Amino acid sequence: MGMKVKAKLKNGVVHVKALAKHEMSTYNMMEKKTGNRDDANFITHISATVNGETVWDASTSQFLSKNPIFKFAFKGIGAKGDKVEMHWVDRKGKTGKGKGKIK
Repeated sequence: MGMKVKAKLKNGVVHVKALAKHEMSTYNMMEKKTGNRDDANFITHISATVNGETVWDASTSQFLSKNPIFKFAFKGIGAKGDKVEMHWVDRKGKTGKGKGKIK
């Protein structure tokens, strides 16, 4: 499981769009499917860095769709050619990552 990341620099602001590949099962879904809420698994934390500096950081919940898309923007860090690196962690400790070059 990973991510697709696109980043564009426009007027000094970097706009990022990222797709996280994840099934995102909720507590209710798992209770109906297996009878055990603890089988739920969803992304709980996601972050983005450029040149080792955190530019975006979020805690998430079960209320994201399957394969969620994240959009955000930042300025003051990064230039064309730099890479935006993103990482996520899910409820069961699995991780995913992806990177995209700023265009």
